[in-house]
Amino acid sequence: RMSRHAQKLRDHDINPCVEETDATTKCMTDNNYQKHMCSDYFLKYKNCRKFWHDIMMQRRRNGVKPEMPSANERKKILESMG
Repeated sequence: RMSRHAQKLRDHDINPCVEETDATTKCMTDNNYQKHMCSDYFLKYKNCRKFWHDIMMQRRRNGVKPEMPSANERKKILESMG
């Protein structure tokens, strides 16, 4: 069984960057944990985290609940941006 923390990290409604996390982990595994081989994946993950953190902070300032949009809501946000 996964810990509660691990389950949260796998929950698409809580963690907007599950796909980036998985891609980074796969790259590290495939490249024998040579971090420099996966810098693009780390950058994508970092950009994902920053993007959704900024959205979350904006929603918090505006009193919008929940602060992190659901997976469906995030998909619509991304689609509206092109």
